[in-house]
Formats: sequence, C-alpha cells, structure tokens
Amino acid sequence: MSSPYDPYNPYATYPWQPPVPPQPPTPPPHRTPDHPPLGHHSDLRILRSAYRWQRRVATLTALGYFTLFLVLSAFAPGFMTSAVTDGLPAGLLLALLQLPVTWLAIGLYEHTARRHVDPIADRIRKQAAVDAKREAGKRGTGR
Repeated sequence: MSSPYDPYNPYATYPWQPPVPPQPPTPPPHRTPDHPPLGHHSDLRILRSAYRWQRRVATLTALGYFTLFLVLSAFAPGFMTSAVTDGLPAGLLLALLQLPVTWLAIGLYEHTARRHVDPIADRIRKQAAVDAKREAGKRGTGR
C-alpha cells in the first residue's frame, strides 16, 4: 500500500480534479568528469605517503624514547637506579632527556615538512590554480 504522501504517487489535491497518472522517477543524468578525480591523482598519492612518513618519523622518535624509558623502568630497575654521576641516577637522567627528545621529534617533523611534504603540496596547489584558471577560461568562452 502506498502512502498518500509518496512523491512518486501524486494524487489529486481537490476531489473534483481528475486523477493524476503516476510518473516514473527519472534517473539523474550521468556526468563524466573532464579529468580524473583528485583523489586518484599521482601527486596526491605521493603527498599522502610523504606526510605518512613524516608522521611516523616524528611519532616513533617521541614515543619510541618514552617506551624505551618505560621498559627500562619496569624491567631494568638496577640500571635505572645506578648512579651516572654523584647523586644522579640513570633513570632521572633519562627522564630529564624526555624534553630534548620531544623537541627533537618536533624538529624532525618540521624538517621533513620543509624538505619533503611542503614542496609536493606547493606543486599540487600551483597545478590546481592552473586547472581552475583553465576551467574558468572554458566556461567564460563557452557562453
């Protein structure tokens, strides 16, 4: 049973109107793009892999050191309590090195961004601007 509010089954608004024949729904027109979608562009794949590599390097630097510190704390208490200098145990020295290692991870992240990721992103941005101008030119002359 169809609902009286079904958009594909129109009905007469007033009782004195003749019944409206049902109209089959029309499918949307099929559009083919002029160029491949951006998600499949090879430069974007290269950018994604460079960005992924950048994240892994920075993350593994910071988390790797922290994990090493935790493992040594749990499984090597003798080493962590051994004195490096008079009154400074190795565990405290390794804990104090957390901050410089985090700064190193941030530095690596910025370095790999400048060397690997940013040039690819700039190239894609410039190509997108050229493509946008080309599309605007096609639309402007086609009228």
